[in-house]
Amino acid sequence: MSITQQYLLDTYRARRLGEPAPPAPGANDWQVVRELRDHWQFRAVVAGRPARGRIRQTLGRWLRPRSTG
Repeated sequence: MSITQQYLLDTYRARRLGEPAPPAPGANDWQVVRELRDHWQFRAVVAGRPARGRIRQTLGRWLRPRSTG
């Protein structure tokens, strides 16, 4: 059963039972991404690492031209 079919079935059941309709699939995706990012930042702070700019800093170290002198 696809996500759309499950959503339609849940909506039908909710309507028959007089309950509020469930949220549409994908309605809260960005909220989940934001909460996951906040969780990663929190864990970084607890571990004593910088919470922001870690990826850019690492890429900068890897991509910086090395001095040959």
